[in-house]
Amino acid sequence: MPEEIRLIRPDELDQLLELYRLLHPADPDARENPDLPQLWEEISNDKNLFYPVVVVDGKIVSSCTLAIVKNLTRGLRPYGLIENVITHPGHRKKGYGTLALHKAVGIAQEHNCYKVMLLTGHKDEATLKFYDRAGFVRGEKTGYIIHL
Repeated sequence: MPEEIRLIRPDELDQLLELYRLLHPADPDARENPDLPQLWEEISNDKNLFYPVVVVDGKIVSSCTLAIVKNLTRGLRPYGLIENVITHPGHRKKGYGTLALHKAVGIAQEHNCYKVMLLTGHKDEATLKFYDRAGFVRGEKTGYIIHL
Protein backbone atom coordinates (compact mmCIF):
# COMPACT_ATOMS: atom_id res chain seq x y z
CA MET A 1 0.00 0.00 0.00
CA PRO A 2 1.26 3.52 -0.71
CA GLU A 3 2.70 5.65 2.04
CA GLU A 4 0.87 8.75 0.90
CA ILE A 5 -1.64 10.07 -1.61
CA ARG A 6 -1.31 13.84 -1.57
CA LEU A 7 -0.42 16.94 -3.54
CA ILE A 8 3.15 17.42 -4.66
CA ARG A 9 5.42 19.61 -2.56
CA PRO A 10 7.46 22.32 -4.30
CA ASP A 11 10.74 20.58 -3.39
CA GLU A 12 9.70 17.41 -5.27
CA LEU A 13 9.91 18.86 -8.78
CA ASP A 14 12.93 16.71 -9.73
CA GLN A 15 11.01 13.51 -8.93
CA LEU A 16 8.07 14.66 -11.04
CA LEU A 17 10.34 15.55 -13.95
CA GLU A 18 11.92 12.08 -13.74
CA LEU A 19 8.46 10.57 -14.21
CA TYR A 20 7.77 12.94 -17.11
CA ARG A 21 10.94 11.72 -18.83
CA LEU A 22 9.25 8.30 -18.89
CA LEU A 23 5.99 9.82 -20.15
CA HIS A 24 7.59 11.79 -23.00
CA PRO A 25 11.15 10.52 -23.52
CA ALA A 26 11.66 12.57 -26.69
CA ASP A 27 10.89 15.86 -24.93
CA PRO A 28 13.81 18.13 -24.06
CA ASP A 29 14.89 17.79 -20.43
CA ALA A 30 12.97 20.53 -18.62
CA ARG A 31 15.72 20.72 -16.00
CA GLU A 32 17.98 22.26 -18.64
CA ASN A 33 15.55 25.10 -19.36
CA PRO A 34 16.43 28.34 -17.55
CA ASP A 35 12.71 29.23 -17.38
CA LEU A 36 11.93 26.20 -15.20
CA PRO A 37 12.36 27.80 -11.74
CA GLN A 38 10.03 30.71 -12.56
CA LEU A 39 7.46 28.45 -14.22
CA TRP A 40 7.49 26.00 -11.28
CA GLU A 41 7.00 28.90 -8.86
CA GLU A 42 4.02 30.11 -10.90
CA ILE A 43 2.56 26.59 -11.08
CA SER A 44 3.11 26.05 -7.35
CA ASN A 45 1.26 29.27 -6.55
CA ASP A 46 -1.62 28.73 -9.00
CA LYS A 47 -4.76 27.93 -6.99
CA ASN A 48 -6.30 26.21 -10.04
CA LEU A 49 -3.48 23.72 -10.75
CA PHE A 50 -3.01 20.53 -8.76
CA TYR A 51 -0.47 17.73 -8.95
CA PRO A 52 -1.71 14.69 -7.01
CA VAL A 53 1.06 12.20 -6.30
CA VAL A 54 1.30 8.70 -4.90
CA VAL A 55 4.42 8.24 -2.79
CA VAL A 56 5.85 4.77 -2.05
CA ASP A 57 8.95 4.33 0.10
CA GLY A 58 9.56 8.09 -0.02
CA LYS A 59 9.50 8.27 -3.83
CA ILE A 60 6.81 9.62 -6.15
CA VAL A 61 5.66 6.68 -8.28
CA SER A 62 2.47 8.07 -9.84
CA SER A 63 1.00 11.45 -10.67
CA CYS A 64 -1.37 13.42 -12.84
CA THR A 65 -2.16 17.08 -13.38
CA LEU A 66 -5.56 18.64 -12.68
CA ALA A 67 -6.46 22.06 -14.02
CA ILE A 68 -9.64 23.69 -12.72
CA VAL A 69 -11.13 25.91 -15.42
CA LYS A 70 -13.50 28.72 -14.54
CA ASN A 71 -16.66 28.64 -16.59
CA LEU A 72 -19.60 30.86 -17.54
CA THR A 73 -22.01 27.98 -18.22
CA ARG A 74 -23.41 25.17 -16.04
CA GLY A 75 -24.45 27.59 -13.32
CA LEU A 76 -20.95 29.13 -13.35
CA ARG A 77 -19.50 25.82 -12.14
CA PRO A 78 -15.94 25.13 -13.26
CA TYR A 79 -14.73 21.94 -14.90
CA GLY A 80 -11.58 19.94 -14.46
CA LEU A 81 -9.08 18.75 -17.02
CA ILE A 82 -6.65 15.93 -16.24
CA GLU A 83 -3.39 15.54 -18.13
CA ASN A 84 0.04 13.93 -17.76
CA VAL A 85 -1.12 10.70 -16.13
CA ILE A 86 1.97 8.64 -15.33
CA THR A 87 2.98 5.71 -13.14
CA HIS A 88 6.55 4.49 -12.98
CA PRO A 89 6.77 1.22 -14.98
CA GLY A 90 8.12 -0.63 -11.93
CA HIS A 91 4.98 0.28 -9.97
CA ARG A 92 2.24 -0.32 -12.54
CA LYS A 93 -0.75 -2.61 -12.04
CA LYS A 94 -0.82 -1.86 -8.31
CA GLY A 95 -3.60 0.73 -8.38
CA TYR A 96 -1.37 3.77 -7.94
CA GLY A 97 -2.48 5.49 -11.15
CA THR A 98 -6.10 5.03 -10.13
CA LEU A 99 -5.34 6.51 -6.71
CA ALA A 100 -3.80 9.61 -8.32
CA LEU A 101 -6.80 9.98 -10.65
CA HIS A 102 -9.28 9.58 -7.79
CA LYS A 103 -7.40 12.21 -5.77
CA ALA A 104 -7.70 14.59 -8.74
CA VAL A 105 -11.43 13.88 -9.09
CA GLY A 106 -11.92 14.46 -5.36
CA ILE A 107 -10.21 17.84 -5.64
CA ALA A 108 -12.47 18.71 -8.58
CA GLN A 109 -15.51 17.81 -6.48
CA GLU A 110 -14.25 20.01 -3.65
CA HIS A 111 -14.02 22.88 -6.16
CA ASN A 112 -17.63 22.32 -7.29
CA CYS A 113 -16.65 21.16 -10.78
CA TYR A 114 -19.52 19.80 -12.82
CA LYS A 115 -17.28 17.39 -14.75
CA VAL A 116 -13.72 16.23 -15.17
CA MET A 117 -12.35 15.53 -18.63
CA LEU A 118 -9.42 13.37 -19.57
CA LEU A 119 -8.08 12.86 -23.05
CA THR A 120 -5.56 10.23 -24.03
CA GLY A 121 -3.53 9.68 -27.13
CA HIS A 122 -3.12 6.00 -26.28
CA LYS A 123 -4.95 3.60 -28.55
CA ASP A 124 -4.08 0.33 -26.82
CA GLU A 125 -7.07 -1.30 -25.18
CA ALA A 126 -5.26 -1.95 -21.87
CA THR A 127 -4.74 1.80 -21.34
CA LEU A 128 -8.31 2.61 -22.34
CA LYS A 129 -9.64 -0.03 -19.94
CA PHE A 130 -7.48 1.49 -17.17
CA TYR A 131 -9.37 4.77 -17.60
CA ASP A 132 -12.67 2.91 -17.82
CA ARG A 133 -11.96 1.13 -14.51
CA ALA A 134 -11.02 4.47 -12.92
CA GLY A 135 -14.56 5.69 -13.64
CA PHE A 136 -14.10 7.67 -16.84
CA VAL A 137 -16.52 7.11 -19.71
CA ARG A 138 -15.38 6.85 -23.32
CA GLY A 139 -16.82 9.47 -25.64
CA GLU A 140 -17.03 9.92 -29.37
CA LYS A 141 -13.44 11.16 -29.64
CA THR A 142 -11.98 8.74 -27.12
CA GLY A 143 -12.41 11.45 -24.53
CA TYR A 144 -13.31 10.67 -20.94
CA ILE A 145 -15.75 12.61 -18.77
CA ILE A 146 -16.99 12.21 -15.22
CA HIS A 147 -20.14 14.22 -14.55
CA LEU A 148 -20.17 15.55 -10.98
